[in-house]
Amino acid sequence: MRRFGPPPPDGGPRLQRPDPTGPRSGRPTLPQAPTEMMSTPSGVRLEGLITGVGDPVTVFAHGLAGDIAGTRPLGSGVTGRRVFFHFRGHGRSDAPVGPWSFGDLASDLREVADRTGATRALGVSLGGAALGRLLSETPDRFERVVFYLPAPLDGNRPAAAEARLERLLAAVESGEAASIAAAVEPELPPSVRNTPTGWSFLRQRVEQLQRDGLAPELTTLWHEPAVADESSLRAFQGRALVLGCVGDELHPVAWAERLASLLPGAELHVYDHPAILWTNRRELRERISAFLND
Repeated sequence: MRRFGPPPPDGGPRLQRPDPTGPRSGRPTLPQAPTEMMSTPSGVRLEGLITGVGDPVTVFAHGLAGDIAGTRPLGSGVTGRRVFFHFRGHGRSDAPVGPWSFGDLASDLREVADRTGATRALGVSLGGAALGRLLSETPDRFERVVFYLPAPLDGNRPAAAEARLERLLAAVESGEAASIAAAVEPELPPSVRNTPTGWSFLRQRVEQLQRDGLAPELTTLWHEPAVADESSLRAFQGRALVLGCVGDELHPVAWAERLASLLPGAELHVYDHPAILWTNRRELRERISAFLND
């Protein structure tokens, strides 16, 4: 499949723009920090960032079209080293020829975790599906895992999720800041739109997507289930926390409930409204850090 923009010399499906615009700060994202390119046994180079010191090591897997900056707030209260990375097709990470599968994303996650010695993991949406695939193959790989707004494991997505990705890919391909902003704005809760914080977030996301692009191969991921045999997750030997939200049309709470029922002894917490990262960030951060730091 074609990529949006010519392949850059150092990997990733990026678009080069002469005058990108973007914020210098914003919430709930954190300011961008210097990253490094990590080589993996599969040959796919992945962009990563390591913060904190000591053990344990926790790896964070972002959601579809997400990025490191947007995932960092979830780990701000977690002790030890925190490893953030971009899946293939995101950020500066490589975008090998597709089609791709969740097995490929699980490989990205596994190779980053093995490289850094991570014993804990947190997956957001698509990252959670990749984490589920990894656990279905090696249930003893992590001691503790967190699933935040998990994506479906059976490959069946809501029409709204498919439309969102198509709209975002088309906007990124156009390279127009206004089109990208219009595609990204639904990520913001209404209370945040048209506020300084909302505009700052939009500018940062527009800059990142104009600079790095987004691989169209991402549309091929759902040609097969993330986890073919969901019962394989019952062999997980660690502790799990599953976080869902009522009213999130892209992440129906039934998915979180289903996943929690498959993972032995999993803790399930369902928030009574969506966009928790924006509306109740402190509580979310404290819940995640309490679970992982215990």
